[in-house]
Amino acid sequence: MPQPPGLNAAEQRLWAAFPTGATVVLGDDRPAGPLPERMVRAEIITRLLLGAGDTRPGAVAAVRLRGAYILGRLDVSGGSVEHELLLDACRFVEEPDFSNAETRQLRFNDCRIPGFDGGGLRADGFLSMSGSEIDGEIRLFRAQLSGGLRLNGTTITAPGPERRALSSGGLVVDVGTFIRNATITGGVRFVGARMNGGLFMEGTTLVNPGRLALDAQNMVVEDTAEFSNGFSALGTVRLRSARFNGILSFSRGRLDSGDPARMALHASHMQADELLLWTDGQIKGRVSLSYSRIALIMDHPSVWPDELYLNGMTYETLRGGEFKDRLSWVSRDREFHLQPYEQLASWYHGIGHDDLARKVQLAKLRARRRHLNPVGKAWNHLLDWTVGYGYRPWLAFAWFAALLATGTTVFSIEEPRPVKPANELPAFHALIYTLDLLIPLDTFGQQLSYDAVSWSRWVAYALVTTGWVLATALIAGATRVLRPASNPN
Repeated sequence: MPQPPGLNAAEQRLWAAFPTGATVVLGDDRPAGPLPERMVRAEIITRLLLGAGDTRPGAVAAVRLRGAYILGRLDVSGGSVEHELLLDACRFVEEPDFSNAETRQLRFNDCRIPGFDGGGLRADGFLSMSGSEIDGEIRLFRAQLSGGLRLNGTTITAPGPERRALSSGGLVVDVGTFIRNATITGGVRFVGARMNGGLFMEGTTLVNPGRLALDAQNMVVEDTAEFSNGFSALGTVRLRSARFNGILSFSRGRLDSGDPARMALHASHMQADELLLWTDGQIKGRVSLSYSRIALIMDHPSVWPDELYLNGMTYETLRGGEFKDRLSWVSRDREFHLQPYEQLASWYHGIGHDDLARKVQLAKLRARRRHLNPVGKAWNHLLDWTVGYGYRPWLAFAWFAALLATGTTVFSIEEPRPVKPANELPAFHALIYTLDLLIPLDTFGQQLSYDAVSWSRWVAYALVTTGWVLATALIAGATRVLRPASNPN
């Protein structure tokens, strides 16, 4: 097909190069303004992509252009594009529209673009905007990219505080999503996305303080999700109900909600094989892992925020932090919940540390005590001091031994008087008499045979009362320990 009339010099070169896919270089850098020798109308590129140009046997036709100033709107919406588009260091005046189009590989590297509409795009190859400056919104709703998505080194600035920088819903990306060392101002939306080759955002900065920096609810990532090695989010990262069939890593990243009252990481109801939550410094803002299921958690006390929600979360393995740190870890929810303590105790029991599991149970009951009424608090204090809620029964024996020694000493000094004639009574023994007072039953017959006198009578009353309290506390504690434990899962 001959060249259409009215083409300028740059457009003539592009039309002539199309059949062989040769690159037309109009300049080595991105044009700052509408230089005549670099101007190419978007409609000419559109016509070539949609089949208006000739093809040559033995060559692959393609549009390859560098250093162009592209006028008008590149619009192939709803069309079928059989040729690759590779644009380097170009400047667009208007937003390209590839909505609902079927295309091959698309590359807009080191370009300046006022947004991109790829809603419903189906690309048999990758979509790349690496190194570009996007002064607007990238829209990829329902897009399917079989060759991957590349936004490495890209700068995206949302058109306004209420607008997103990158929007998608139902996005499907094969091979991998690479958004490394990018700077994105405005929200990123990956709700319902499926990243079949992993998600890699190392070194990327997301800026949307006080709002959602990344909204990835219900996202599914196969392989690895890297928010690590210099990744920084100023705003909330929401991964609620997301699933990571591999590693979810925040290693050496930064999380800052921009508002202490907001979530820095909202990852409730999430599933992951491995979570690396070892950020560069403390997480600023709240973190929720409630009702998530994670096989392995690797974290460190230095990164935990002041508010951490773990209720309902289950895990198989913990790495990082000592025992005392883990007690602090499960207590950072301002509302008391039994499940985080039960899960931690179950984990320690599962790895053979029954002593630590008992200490977690003690910590659970002491934490629960703070939320009881005064009577409940008093009774819980008593159970704690006397038998350690049944987890430290030796305390009861220690109290018993101390009281036994006290009573024996007192009644050796101030011997009780007999209540019957001497020939009808067993011989008095201070130790046995004290035992009879402490044990709620008259086991040895001394209590009913002798009556304390003078000031020692008050000691006897105290021993009887204390004996009943100890026995009650021991029974209550034993009942608590022997009661079948609820399943923390």
